[in-house]
Amino acid sequence: MSSDLALALSAFAIGIVAGLRSMTAPAAVSWAAHLHRLDLRDSRLAWLGSAIAVYTISVLGLGELIADKLPFVPNRTTPLPMVFRVLSGAICGAALCLSANRIL
Repeated sequence: MSSDLALALSAFAIGIVAGLRSMTAPAAVSWAAHLHRLDLRDSRLAWLGSAIAVYTISVLGLGELIADKLPFVPNRTTPLPMVFRVLSGAICGAALCLSANRIL
């Protein structure tokens, strides 16, 4: 499989994950950067690989999983959660592209 196709499939998959759970995709990207699976060094998103970001985003992701089960949490298709999901997916996609040296 070519690297361009693998990158496109990875970005598509992380976009689907971000659409389902807004904090799961950043947690996965953050852990991948922290474990040196994604090379984000010397980029604007290098902070995703820091220990503080990894643990903070992971806790937020677990909190999202719990909060989604509560009856008073608004529907996830309302405008604010949808905007956050789009931004989450965009940041994760940018991190994937940065690690593949596709964008500056």
